Amino acid sequence: MSQSRTKVDRFFLTLTLILVFFGAAMFTSASLGVLAKNAKLFYSVLTTQLVLGLGLGFLGMYISSKIDYKIWKKYAFYIFLLTILLTAGVYVPGLGFSHGGALRWIELGPISFQPAEILKFGFIIYFAAWLSHVKTKVEDFRYGLLPLGIMLFIIAFILLNQPDTKSFILISITGIAMLFVGGVPLRYLFGALGIIVVSLAVLVYFKPYLQERVKTFIDPSHDAKGSSYQLQQSLIAIGSGGVLGRGYGQSIQKFTYLPEPQGDSIFAVLGEEFGFVGGVIILFIYLIWALRGFHIANNAKDNFGRLLVFGIVILMVAQSFLHIASVIGVFPLTGVPLVFMSHGGTSLMIYLIAVGLILQVSRKST
Repeated sequence: MSQSRTKVDRFFLTLTLILVFFGAAMFTSASLGVLAKNAKLFYSVLTTQLVLGLGLGFLGMYISSKIDYKIWKKYAFYIFLLTILLTAGVYVPGLGFSHGGALRWIELGPISFQPAEILKFGFIIYFAAWLSHVKTKVEDFRYGLLPLGIMLFIIAFILLNQPDTKSFILISITGIAMLFVGGVPLRYLFGALGIIVVSLAVLVYFKPYLQERVKTFIDPSHDAKGSSYQLQQSLIAIGSGGVLGRGYGQSIQKFTYLPEPQGDSIFAVLGEEFGFVGGVIILFIYLIWALRGFHIANNAKDNFGRLLVFGIVILMVAQSFLHIASVIGVFPLTGVPLVFMSHGGTSLMIYLIAVGLILQVSRKST
C-alpha cells in the first residue's frame, strides 16, 4: 500500500529555485539599461522585484505549501468572484490607472499591480473545483463546455476593453486544457478552440494595434521604426549573442535600443548574454519543470488537486513559451512576461504562491 508524502517534491522545488534565482540575476542585469537612463526608477523596480516579488513571494509560497489545498475548493466560487471584481476595479475612477494606452493597473498608495494576474489563478481554482464537482457529467455540454463559455465571456468583457488580449488568450488556453484533462469529448474541445480562434480573428479585424502585430509577425521588416521595432531589436540582440553569448551583464542592446529590457524583452537580453546555448538550457529547464508538475498532478490524491496543478502548470508554461516565441519572432508580439524573470513584483509573488499550492498537492500525493 502506498503512503502519503510528508515532504514536498524536492525536485520540483529545486527546479523552481533555479529559475527564480537565475531570473533575479537576469532581471538585475536587464535593469541596468534602466539605470543608465533613470537611477531612481532603477532602484524602484529593483526594490519592487526583490522585496515584494521575492521576499513576500517566498513567504507566500511557504504559507500556501502548508495550508491544505482542499480549502481552496471550499471557497473557490468566492475567490473567483473576488478576482473578477478586482479586475473590473481598473475601471473605477481614482483606483485604476493606464500605462502605455492600456487600463490594466490598480494603484493603492505606493503599491500598483495588474489584477488580471490574480484573475488567472482565481479562474484556475474555481474551474478546477467545478470540474471536480461535476465529475463525469463534464462530458455533457451543459456541465463542461457551457460553464467555460460563460466564464470566458465574462472575462473577455472585462479584459478586452482594457485591452488585455494576452491574458484572455492565456486563460482560454488553460481552460480548454483543463477541459481536456477533465474528460470533455474532443469534438467539443475542437469546437471551443475554433470559436475562440474565430473570435480573436474578428477582434484583430476591429483592433488596429492587433493588426499591426500580425503584420509585424508576417513581415518583420514592416514599419521598422514603429510596430516592428521591438521585434527587430530583439532579433539583433539574440543574433549578436551567437552561440555562447557576450557574458553576464555584457548586453549592449539593453542600454539604448531594446524596449522594456527588464520586461517584455528579457529573453532577448538573456540570448545576447548567454547565447544560443544559454537560451536552450533555460527552455529545457522550463520543460522539465512542466513535466515534473504534470507528474505531481497525475499523482494527486483527488481530482481537484490534479486539475489545480495541471491548470497552474499549463498557464505558467504557456505564458513563458509565448514570451519566448514572441521575442524570437515565431508568434506575434504579445507582451506577456517571462515567468520568474520579467519585471513585476506582484506577478512574481503570485507565481510563487501558486508554486506553493503545487508543493502542497505534492505533500498529499500518493
